Amino acid sequence: MTDAHSKLAATAYGEGWQQVVDRLVIEKIASRIAAKDATVWGPEAEAESAIRLSWVDLYESSRPLLAEIEALQADLRAEGLDRIVLAGMGGSSLAPEVITRTAGVDLVVLDSTNPSVIARALAGDLQRTVLVVSSKSGGTVETDSQRRAFVKAFSDAGIDAASRIVVVTDPGSPFEKLAADEGYRKTFLADPHVGGRYSALTAFGLVPSALAGADVAELLDQAAEVAPALQADDAENPALVLAAVLAGSPGRDKAIIAAGGSSIVGFPDWAEQLIAESTGKNGTGVLPVAVQTLKAPELHSSAGDLVHALLAADTSSASVASGTPTVVTTGSLGAQLLLWETATAAAGYLLGINPFDQPDVESAKQAARGLLDAQPEPEAAAFTDGTVEVRGSEGLLDGVDSLQGALDTLLGKLDEDGYLAVMAYLDSERDENLVSIRPALATRTGRPVTFGWGPRFLHSTGQYHKGGHPQGVFLQITSSESTDVEIPDRPFSFGTLISAQAAGDANVLAERGRPVLRLHLTDPAAGVQQLISLLDAHDKSEASGR
Repeated sequence: MTDAHSKLAATAYGEGWQQVVDRLVIEKIASRIAAKDATVWGPEAEAESAIRLSWVDLYESSRPLLAEIEALQADLRAEGLDRIVLAGMGGSSLAPEVITRTAGVDLVVLDSTNPSVIARALAGDLQRTVLVVSSKSGGTVETDSQRRAFVKAFSDAGIDAASRIVVVTDPGSPFEKLAADEGYRKTFLADPHVGGRYSALTAFGLVPSALAGADVAELLDQAAEVAPALQADDAENPALVLAAVLAGSPGRDKAIIAAGGSSIVGFPDWAEQLIAESTGKNGTGVLPVAVQTLKAPELHSSAGDLVHALLAADTSSASVASGTPTVVTTGSLGAQLLLWETATAAAGYLLGINPFDQPDVESAKQAARGLLDAQPEPEAAAFTDGTVEVRGSEGLLDGVDSLQGALDTLLGKLDEDGYLAVMAYLDSERDENLVSIRPALATRTGRPVTFGWGPRFLHSTGQYHKGGHPQGVFLQITSSESTDVEIPDRPFSFGTLISAQAAGDANVLAERGRPVLRLHLTDPAAGVQQLISLLDAHDKSEASGR
């Protein structure tokens, strides 16, 4: 039996979690969530919760979509349209990415404003391309800009753009009206009572995934099969066990999430957004740290503020760090999606917060919009080292004149219970080698290190950075691109947009007293190599005892 169809389970190790599960059972949290009881999270959260709980039975309510999606896919294939590009941010892109990668089908996920990324997507075979634009309102600046660029590209290629655009949005949204006015090929309406990060089994997750060739009916079947177990007020309920480990250990507020031996691809990145946006607020929360392998330094750390959450083919195949509360989950993708959503909602209850709002996401968006409107001259660099221009939040770089010194100063601000966030506004495909600095920095500091591609992470861990525990120090990396891409009928380009998004985010973090080191790579390839080499040289120096 492969783990694609293995039994859903959450097996916990360590101390304290069983008493938390018992409390959740006594208080009937699982059955109350299943019944869409908006009072679970307290009076202040009730109004929001009341309109955000339809995710609990999407395995039933999403089924009418299947025939519509299948009919459209058949028409597209008959016309030779088999290159699916998805313009979406946050939950609108992360869930389809996991679904299609796990299914082994191609989907071009466009969740960046980096001009290099946009140019590459536009340079694909437009004769075979369909653009799926996913946005609850249509007003998300990234997806609106991407849509505009593709409309122009289709038109310039002599293609009727409207015939190539599929929309996923909420009923009654401005985007639904725009799609009708423009005559776009097809509009799918999602359940409006589901927030973006819980939307994997709505039209936002299912439409692009199915058009790309994934079997989404099977996903719904998998979720339906495990729903009774996740809705039961029972100590064996995997969602209660997972919630208890994630959020039930006082002082342990950082969850290291890894996949080991599971055929599910990219799941930690999806779980990262779900947990960060749901719990990182009011100065509390669980910081999810998505790591690439079971060799990640954080999984071998005895730090007292960590828990480990592993996806595995079976519980016996997972390594368990001694002394650290650990939970190992197994099961199919559809089952795991519903498991982690339920567990995150229960974790919100344990933390005493509303898991369905995201009060701090808007701050960086507002700062970026202000910079786009004003379009000020870039702040002068404190100094330049090689291909890297160095800037920092107020006072950070006083007396510093080298890249190594700047990095040392930032890391010197890292408290024993802190974390480092690497925020890379680069091209995730071209610059993928940069990811190697994450484990290198974790080894060097002995602390958890998150890595996010910008602006994608703004719709994920960006909420926790501003609303969660004020323990972070921040390393932002931006780049000069050799070409820019214009945004039709907008007074700014993609290059201007991503610069404003990065600067806006850094400004908000600095205003909240967070240390921010900003590195701008004037040559992306050389700059990435300079950073990697800098860390390698430091590691070799440490190893030699010099």
